[in-house]
Amino acid sequence: MEARDIIIRPLITEKSTTLMAEGKYVFEVAKSANKIEIAKAISQIFKVKVASVNTINVEGKVKRMGRSVGKRSDYKKAIVKLAAGETIEFFEA
Repeated sequence: MEARDIIIRPLITEKSTTLMAEGKYVFEVAKSANKIEIAKAISQIFKVKVASVNTINVEGKVKRMGRSVGKRSDYKKAIVKLAAGETIEFFEA
């Protein structure tokens, strides 16, 4: 799998912006990717050194619109901690 196939998109939320102060960045990743593949992909794309990776499988919520019931997609989230002094400029803008 290519690095761009593993990292789907960054997740920008209120909680993720507070984590950036600690050097942690949050991404939505491919469900089949493991921590080692995620760390290599982040290092390759953003040219930074990764200290650790935590992953979470997020269940999609059940939503209703009138009588019809649907479900949001499940996805995998990765919290990537960078080595001391490293930042990703993509988030700094």
